[in-house]
Amino acid sequence: MRHLLPRPWLSLTVFVLWVLITNAASLGLLLLGGLLAIVVPRWTQAFWSNPPRLVRPWQALRFLGVFALDIVTANWRVARQVIGPLHRLSPAFVEVPLDLRDPFIATLLGSIVSLTPGTVAIDVDRQRWVMLVHALDAPDPQALITEIKLRYEMPLREIFAC
Repeated sequence: MRHLLPRPWLSLTVFVLWVLITNAASLGLLLLGGLLAIVVPRWTQAFWSNPPRLVRPWQALRFLGVFALDIVTANWRVARQVIGPLHRLSPAFVEVPLDLRDPFIATLLGSIVSLTPGTVAIDVDRQRWVMLVHALDAPDPQALITEIKLRYEMPLREIFAC
């Protein structure tokens, strides 16, 4: 079964997205979606790294809740900052030293930082294990580093035991 569906969750996602996008009501569209769900993961298999195993799924669900709340509050904060006087903003590039050493988790962390409004992960240097982040407003860069490490990096390391 693993040979036919090397990434079952990706196959399921491709199929569900196909059904939603095409509004598949016919058998032909459903069969085409099923074929894509089998073929796309196999064609892209060389591009996927081997992600670490999810060790603590309940903690991952809690983390997703915290992350969703952070997105909502950051949207509100960024909206106030952009509408307010721009001279009060302190944009900065900040280097966040990483304790994790897994490329997949580092990429996941960069994605989480980028999805949180007001911050963008620009690069993860895997030689020095430092993530370069641009922040819209970082009057205290060390506070931003601490927040990223405590709110995102540490839980990810616990969730994936790395």
